[in-house]
Amino acid sequence: MQFNMPSIGKWVAILLSLLLGAAALFVRSRTAQPEKTEEDYKTAKKKRNLLMIAGVLLLWLCSGLLLGCFGIGERQFQVSISPSRMDILGFSVSSTVFVSWIVVAALGASAILLRIFVIPRFKETPRGIQLVLETAVGAINDLTREKYGQENEGLASYFFALAALFIGSAIVELFGFRPPTTDLSMTFSYALITFVLINVYGVYKRGVKGRLKSFVRPKAIIAPFKLLSDLAVPISLACRLFGNMLGGMVVVELVYFALGAFSVGIPAVLGLYFNAFHPLIQYFIFINLSLTFIGEAVEEVE
Repeated sequence: MQFNMPSIGKWVAILLSLLLGAAALFVRSRTAQPEKTEEDYKTAKKKRNLLMIAGVLLLWLCSGLLLGCFGIGERQFQVSISPSRMDILGFSVSSTVFVSWIVVAALGASAILLRIFVIPRFKETPRGIQLVLETAVGAINDLTREKYGQENEGLASYFFALAALFIGSAIVELFGFRPPTTDLSMTFSYALITFVLINVYGVYKRGVKGRLKSFVRPKAIIAPFKLLSDLAVPISLACRLFGNMLGGMVVVELVYFALGAFSVGIPAVLGLYFNAFHPLIQYFIFINLSLTFIGEAVEEVE
């Protein structure tokens, strides 16, 4: 790390932004909230919020200018579709597969700890982690029941495990690792399992004969097209998920590249979206498409 002596103008900008930012936060801490009237309270609250915003922006400007003197933030924009590979015990393994092993191990350990220490202490009125778990399980169970009906226990368990994998894969990106969902081989494996479930539930509900008959209805001539349509399901699910998750990673990398040293704090805000809300949205779409395909496999033979 090499320090580049800034110009006088840059030194002035660094010192001014530092002093003004600190002053804005200091004034905010000294600004009392009056209890006279509601209008005075709103005015004081607005003033405190404006001082907070001004202080944070000025300190962000100061940190960006100062970090730029050390060359921090200077980087090349590089995004590879294929993940890097590593050698483990003489075997070449992609980094996303290794990260997925870590995620699965962490989820397994968490499940064991929850089963031993948390679930036995569940109370009639849920609070804390119990409330989070019951809300998540209830939401997925209601969604699968709405799409498939009462016989949804197996599907709900599968999609809950898949949700945990999605969230775990998103969290690892906060630690600088490439998430497994940005690897086409990983998204294709998720889609392939779903494709197997589509046909398993189709056979379970209507039998082998009924499932096969669905390909020749209403006319036998459309059988090749329906077969191709079914075979395209895992490809469609995998590519859609891969493209959306890779796109989120590219956006964050573009922000780092464009802002340089001023990217301090900004990617963290974007990361909160692309590592939390964005995977949940993609998971919701994935589960809805999967349940739709399962419903078609079950109903089309009637």
